Amino acid sequence: MNPEDFPTPDVEVETTTPGALKDRIDAGEDLTLLDARMQSEYEEWHIDGESVTSINVPYFEFLDEEIDEDVLDEIPADSEVTVLCAKGGASEYVAGTLAERGYDVDHLEDGMNGWASIYEAVEITDYNGAGTLLQYQRPSSGCLGYLLYDGGEAAIIDPLRAFTDRYLDDAEDLGVDLQYALDTHVHADHISGVRELDNDGVEGVIPEAAVDRGVTYADQLTTAEDGDSFELGDATIETVYTPGHTTGMTSYLVDGSLLATGDGLFIESVARPDLEEGDEGAPDAARMLYESLQERVLTLPDETLIGGAHFSDAAEPAADGTYTALIGELVANMDALTMDEDEFVELILSDMPPRPANYEEIIATNLGQNAVDDNEAFALELGPNNCAASQESLAGD
Repeated sequence: MNPEDFPTPDVEVETTTPGALKDRIDAGEDLTLLDARMQSEYEEWHIDGESVTSINVPYFEFLDEEIDEDVLDEIPADSEVTVLCAKGGASEYVAGTLAERGYDVDHLEDGMNGWASIYEAVEITDYNGAGTLLQYQRPSSGCLGYLLYDGGEAAIIDPLRAFTDRYLDDAEDLGVDLQYALDTHVHADHISGVRELDNDGVEGVIPEAAVDRGVTYADQLTTAEDGDSFELGDATIETVYTPGHTTGMTSYLVDGSLLATGDGLFIESVARPDLEEGDEGAPDAARMLYESLQERVLTLPDETLIGGAHFSDAAEPAADGTYTALIGELVANMDALTMDEDEFVELILSDMPPRPANYEEIIATNLGQNAVDDNEAFALELGPNNCAASQESLAGD
């Protein structure tokens, strides 16, 4: 059913915003969430947390006037419950039927679509380069981006199309001119914002090494080769070719202090190697990834920060709230980074998680082969990113 098809509840139902819900989760409050989406949608992607109790009861269980007692028994009657769905219509209806029965309930505004609209900027205080470096965080999918600004100029690394206006507004608020929008690779889990920003007057940058995948708009943007650099005030962003996750995977060394690794290395895992070449090409890609990590990433000083393009539920944020870690810390804590090549390849191929939802269509869109409007683009990237290898098998004891 569409949200407009649900009847308006006879009782007033309070609404909670996605931002307010996240604040409560971050504060460690004990919360009960009733997710009224279908079980398959819930199992693929839902809101979780250490202090969150999540219950899945599909909305259709509440459509009959007489709700099954077994359904009501699943919902605690002695605590506040927040009901959520995909877009907010079903959750308001379900919350209303529960409120009529005496439950203490509210519902999540705009549902999981609203949750996916949360996008926060956190300063990386351990960054020691010129200027200021922010990390953008999208908790719904674990997507990360980076905004560097210095001397009145700024650059965004791995921007999301859904937040193009946000970057421009933030740059205006900071009093800086957004000069560059750089992609690390052809993403498989979200729609890139590089082309949209380029259309708005920002210089779009894609890796030269990624063009061979069939990028249709390469001649309209700047292409970055290994060793190229981009200046912002007194800061420099240097291109570092790090293939493995994809053949065009490229990292950006931000003023010698932080390596924005895209999907090559995360603070809790390494890249999965199968999204470009499939299962057949994954072993060769895994060996390419090993060489990139050992020869291009881990040869940097131990005090260099690593910042990936994603974080998972297994990731522990740093003291400043960012998903960053020193190379020395990662080598000490992640067994995969100290293995020989054969062990490494065998390990990351042994326990591959499901591929990202809609990844083939997302890749085609990012290549320019598939045109979608903003609403379609937003819908395509809903859900977990799954661009990393299994975190459990890669972490140290």
